[in-house]
Amino acid sequence: MVCLGNICRSPLAEGVLKSKLSSTHFHIDSAATASFHIGKSPDHRSIKVAADHGIDISHQKARAFKLEDFNLFDKIYIMDSNNLKIIKQLAETLEQSNKVSLILENEDVPDPYYGDESDFKIVFELLNEACEKIKFDLIN
Repeated sequence: MVCLGNICRSPLAEGVLKSKLSSTHFHIDSAATASFHIGKSPDHRSIKVAADHGIDISHQKARAFKLEDFNLFDKIYIMDSNNLKIIKQLAETLEQSNKVSLILENEDVPDPYYGDESDFKIVFELLNEACEKIKFDLIN
């Protein structure tokens, strides 16, 4: 799961998908394309909206996307088209590039950073629905 700062959308996506899949069979992580929040916890509003749904993301720490992530993960979900472009440009092979896609297929997950708690709730619902589809695709 990748977004700009790894404190709003991608930590939520990581937490939601982890709540739906077994950690024994799946390794789920999140990362940023920008470095301004590296080492920081998710935004308090992301933590709250996740907790409101029984998901604890408070232990997560923002990290930068690394080239090794292309080899560590089978699929890389991106929150918006700007970050999709950045990650696709980092791909060194067609195989790596093919691992990358928008989590909402043809739509951006809106960045709630400058919004209020209601914006984080909308993002949670979008990501919850997307993660249900991911879970269905992986299990079926």
